[in-house]
Amino acid sequence: MAKNKTAFVCTDCGSEYSRWMGQCNDCKAWNTISEFRQAKAPVRAGNFSGFAGATQAQVQTLDTIDLADLPRFSSGFLEFDRVLGGGIVPGSAILIGGEPGAGKSTLLLQTMCALSHSMSALYITGEESLQQVAMRANRLGLKADSLKLLSETSVENICHIAEKEKPKIIVIDSIQVMHMADIQSAPGSVSQVREAAAYLTRFAKQHHVAMILVGHVTKDGSLAGPKVLEHCIDCSIMLEGSTDSRYRTLRGNKNRFGAVNELGVFAMTGTGLKEVKNPSAIFLSRSEEQTAGSVVMVLWEGTRPLLVEIQALVDHSPLGNPRRVAVGAEQNRLSMLLAILHRHGGLQMNDQDVFVNVVGGVKVTETSIDLALILALVSSFRDNALPHDLVVFGEVGLSGEIRPVPSGQERIYEAAKHGFKRAIVPFNNLPKQKIDGMEVIGVKKLSDALDVI
Repeated sequence: MAKNKTAFVCTDCGSEYSRWMGQCNDCKAWNTISEFRQAKAPVRAGNFSGFAGATQAQVQTLDTIDLADLPRFSSGFLEFDRVLGGGIVPGSAILIGGEPGAGKSTLLLQTMCALSHSMSALYITGEESLQQVAMRANRLGLKADSLKLLSETSVENICHIAEKEKPKIIVIDSIQVMHMADIQSAPGSVSQVREAAAYLTRFAKQHHVAMILVGHVTKDGSLAGPKVLEHCIDCSIMLEGSTDSRYRTLRGNKNRFGAVNELGVFAMTGTGLKEVKNPSAIFLSRSEEQTAGSVVMVLWEGTRPLLVEIQALVDHSPLGNPRRVAVGAEQNRLSMLLAILHRHGGLQMNDQDVFVNVVGGVKVTETSIDLALILALVSSFRDNALPHDLVVFGEVGLSGEIRPVPSGQERIYEAAKHGFKRAIVPFNNLPKQKIDGMEVIGVKKLSDALDVI
């Protein structure tokens, strides 16, 4: 009899080891390596000869592959379709994660109830009872007369029932409670999550069923389970939003069928999630009084611009080691910009506490925040308010030069659409044609931008 193969897998990066170790050599994380027991024999392996579900592998040239058999269908939410790259692709595996209470089950229940009237839809609940799901649908006022529900945690039983029902889309809520009979470990462990996700993905691709998996997140905000869980699926989406805010952001981290880092914005209401058509408007709810340390910047999220307000507070520090706090921005980049401002701007803030906040809970990772952040810091340091109709974006180099950013023309036009009259942008991002009612100032060096304000 063949013995079970045992491996030790890091839950953060997916690296495998032959024995247990306290620290992962690849990602340097501590206490993240867990024992992984592989199954003795794959369940119904004959039906899944390939990972993508192909039963007869044939060599083909790239131009002979037919793309007409992958039609997309809408989820019912334009913001959801935007993050997915234009809609749901049959046979795709989609992983959606988020904090508890973010609205994952609410969003998927609304989507499935809308799709159930035009196609066969199956909602698998493993954490909640059928009565709880029905109560939520009744509270949201959804028409659930066509949606099929199933309370099951066995992956083999789910696939067996799905073969009989033949749904076009399946929701698994959640992947952490699913289990397989051949895996000798508890549900939610590394081995169970890994094998269950791989089995469901193979089933989805073989039967051309859209599979949506709900995943939990850890305390640091990443998806629970091994990193290979994100490798085997086609789309990885995070639903973000704090409990004290009514807005939720849906961000794509991985997408094999569209652009990554696409952003969708929803508002949580008493009747469920409602999509926000103009996200820039909700992030620009500024006070009428001009205050120092506040400026509007233009981000590029996926395929569209987004206007966001950034605030900075610079105050004298009574501590020997001044504080550097960044909410919504990278703290290491804040320290770097403070050094650039000292070296090339002549402003020293070594004895000042610096606090930075991106309004609306938006997390900014791109470099176009640099110039806006520096001008906000200078405005707060000098206690000089910037004009209300000013918008800023641009990357700042270590030598003090202002570098251009992608899609600069579209950013300027988006700001003009919202009524901004002035813009400070990199010189290479100046528009080719003059924009009516808007003054665009191009700067090449940091000192030029400081002279403008």
